[in-house]
Amino acid sequence: MNTPITLTETIRLPNLERQPMEPRALKSIVLSAITVTAAVTACIPLFSVLIMLIYRGGKRLSLEIFYALPPTAFEMGGGFGNAIVGTLFMVGIASVISVPFGVLAAVYLAELGPYSRVSQIARFCAKTMTGLPSILAGVFAYAAVVLVMGSYSAWAGGIALSLLMIPVVMLTAEEAIKMVPQSMKDAALGMGCTPSQSMVKVVLPVAIPGIITGVVLAVARAAGETAPLLFTALFSDYWLQANEPTASLAVLIYNYSGMPFDNQIELAWTASLVLVLMVLVLNVVSRIIGRRKKI
Repeated sequence: MNTPITLTETIRLPNLERQPMEPRALKSIVLSAITVTAAVTACIPLFSVLIMLIYRGGKRLSLEIFYALPPTAFEMGGGFGNAIVGTLFMVGIASVISVPFGVLAAVYLAELGPYSRVSQIARFCAKTMTGLPSILAGVFAYAAVVLVMGSYSAWAGGIALSLLMIPVVMLTAEEAIKMVPQSMKDAALGMGCTPSQSMVKVVLPVAIPGIITGVVLAVARAAGETAPLLFTALFSDYWLQANEPTASLAVLIYNYSGMPFDNQIELAWTASLVLVLMVLVLNVVSRIIGRRKKI
């Protein structure tokens, strides 16, 4: 028989306060400290590079660099407007090639034949190409385009960059399409839509934010590539001519960073800052689009 508790007796409640020296609490503190230390350590190189770029490249950052041509060896001043235009032109060519092929391939992988042998091979090849050294894409484009055309050109550079963009676009678009709820697809088919109408009017519009995110990330990667352009577009001190050697920011940085002239070295730092800002803007845009995705 239970003995009733009188008013004079005190009920002892368990101590719910966290004790730092308890094994689980101590383990949590140690692991949290290690994680924070690792995160801060990983950010040190990134912020050091950014600070150095802002300090060294910001000195020459002005409107002149966006429209002036690169100077000769003993000239002062100048800019790299042609390199900015060339970079945008070749990345544009790569986007025009890679986005349609990548999205169409993603539609097949996600909807038409997700478990077929062709899909398995294509998916394996795409994942392999994401880790492909970019210089190999340049060598392939050199053999397939430059030797056939008989000249370095912006077209060859764009084709080389498209080889790097296609797998990124394809795999990202495939995942975006797979994230569309099956109930929406079934509802479209139940209302009388054909599979192609369901894909065009329901699946792709819902998946478009994820697809755009993949495209922007692929563009950001292509904009910073140097090795493929050395084999295909080479470099030029003049404004864009699509069928001739074409300047780009990445190759300009590569060329000028090894020169013994202070003016060219300063331009290389400024071009690096501009290129980093371009890639940073593209990555921020992709993050914003990804957060707005509502499926």
